[in-house]
Amino acid sequence: MNALIQTSDKQAVSASAAHSSSESAQYLTFMLGDEVLAIGILAIKEIIEYQGLTVVPMMPECIRGVINLRGAVVPVMDLAARFARQAAAVTKRTCVVIVEVDAHGERHDIGVMVDAVNAVVDIPATEIEAAPTFGAKIRSDFISGMGKINGKFVIILNVNHVLSPEEIGTLAEVNASVRKDSDEIIAG
Repeated sequence: MNALIQTSDKQAVSASAAHSSSESAQYLTFMLGDEVLAIGILAIKEIIEYQGLTVVPMMPECIRGVINLRGAVVPVMDLAARFARQAAAVTKRTCVVIVEVDAHGERHDIGVMVDAVNAVVDIPATEIEAAPTFGAKIRSDFISGMGKINGKFVIILNVNHVLSPEEIGTLAEVNASVRKDSDEIIAG
């Protein structure tokens, strides 16, 4: 797979630490449907072209499959499905953003399928508002803040919540339970 953008492992630290300073921080902006979202660049390892995935049975609907990234198995999440929207259609601009998340002191790489990557932008801390408590199309704990770019808001994601391995594991267990119950109803 061809790497479009790659950051060094030394830079792969929590994105939330990036915007806690009084200076500006860099964010990767991308499209998901008609919305512009952002992830702190320090959490991003690289961006690759979307290529075929290996589908893994019994995964939550938001996990599209896995990819082989230089010998490592990396799950790929469809952000649209994660946000309880219709699964994203794959186009020629679809990319997979490889994000490093921290779970109990361990680092995990997770691919995030997005409709298109826009740009890396600087957002001063003074231009980041708190996450809204209501009215957003995304759970408020998934939002780190609302960044202002050219007079418009961009949703800055909290990757450690959106991509939480524990929560994804819980989704897998719920899906397995629902499938079992459905099979019993059909058989019974």
